[in-house]
Amino acid sequence: MKVLGLDLGNKTLGIAISDEMKFLARDIETFRFEHQRFDQAIERVVTLCQKEPIDTIVLGFPKNMDNTEGEQALITKQFQSDLEEATQLPVILVDERLSSKSASNMMKTQKLSRKKRRKAIDQMAATIILQSYLDRH
Repeated sequence: MKVLGLDLGNKTLGIAISDEMKFLARDIETFRFEHQRFDQAIERVVTLCQKEPIDTIVLGFPKNMDNTEGEQALITKQFQSDLEEATQLPVILVDERLSSKSASNMMKTQKLSRKKRRKAIDQMAATIILQSYLDRH
């Protein structure tokens, strides 16, 4: 079985997946959807879960730097609940603070253009979120 990693935005969903041994995360895609049409993102995840042997979903949880929860955290919790209902799988929230910053720094190190970084930042963030979860487990 594999673990799916997600980085939710208002118009994008970064998606990553683990190997079957649950050691390594790799990026899959950045799924784009209409502004705050999270049902479209859920449909994409359900489709992926039907194609791959997924037993757990890890979802980046956007806390503020002072550890408080803002509006995006509330949206993420609702998405978590809706996703659990749609997939019948556990959806685990993982602190995603600085994941996008780490992803951007990694891509700068690889000397990717700004355009390529913008296109891949969400899936790279999902990969970082998932890898941090795999490393702890």
